[in-house]
Amino acid sequence: MTRTGLGSLGTVLTAFVVGCVATLVGCASLGPITPVAVSDIKAVAGTWKGVVYRRSVFEPDNVTLMIREDGSYDVVSAQEPIGVSRGKGKIVIDEGRLIFEGVNGRGVGTVLRDPAGNLMMEVHATMSDNSTLSAKLSRTD
Repeated sequence: MTRTGLGSLGTVLTAFVVGCVATLVGCASLGPITPVAVSDIKAVAGTWKGVVYRRSVFEPDNVTLMIREDGSYDVVSAQEPIGVSRGKGKIVIDEGRLIFEGVNGRGVGTVLRDPAGNLMMEVHATMSDNSTLSAKLSRTD
């Protein structure tokens, strides 16, 4: 290999290493998503929106969860091509997690905080027909 060829290879390798290091530093600065222990239902009251994933359906559905300060909730899911489905129930807190007791099933919710301070929620539920679902929600108010 010629000196010019070695120089070009060195430049490419240097650029690659610098790019990798910059990517790793950028990812590290994002920080972890951390669980938040909920002690009062009022801390999560409000509207949450996101997507719900059902094992029996390939495409996720849009979902809106409205939690009231007394722990009651309403949920609306837009399912294509079926239409809109609705549910309601009550949330209680157990060891910092949200326990959903609904008309059509039950589940567990975990509240998370991203490095920017935004709250998110992950819910895993089993429906009355034994189907399972998971949801990823963000607070909208």
